[in-house]
Amino acid sequence: MTTIAWEMTHAVETNASPAFAWNYWTDVANWDDPPAKFELDGPFASGSRGTTRLPEQEPLEWVIREVTPPNAATIEMQLEGATLSFEWRFAGLADGRTRLTQRIILKAEKADMYLSQVKAAFTANLPDGMNKLAKAMANPIRAAKAQVPINADRKQSP
Repeated sequence: MTTIAWEMTHAVETNASPAFAWNYWTDVANWDDPPAKFELDGPFASGSRGTTRLPEQEPLEWVIREVTPPNAATIEMQLEGATLSFEWRFAGLADGRTRLTQRIILKAEKADMYLSQVKAAFTANLPDGMNKLAKAMANPIRAAKAQVPINADRKQSP
């Protein structure tokens, strides 16, 4: 059993429905965390690999380890001698809204090598980043564009 060196959990609620929240989040094009850029090779499914690119840094490679649509997904980043995991949960609320929960876990024998950097990056940024995501999901203009197919050939009535 691998020892957890550090973990953090944060949850937010969004006015988006669970289905919309899941579909929005699993489209990596919606991951808005400047200056990071995200790429996914293949579908959002177990085993698919992705890359995070930051200015003046080596690309960070990650893999989607587990996906249980539309409720959960785990993304793992292998570090030298450690693993950084991002566990996401999507829970429908009685009023049709969604609770998004992210748990970040740093574990393994050499996790201490990364502890201060990981802790500093995520402790300061996770709440704001998740609030930004929840707000973007609830934006009615984005929701309408994502849920209503646009047909360029269709004529608009006045």
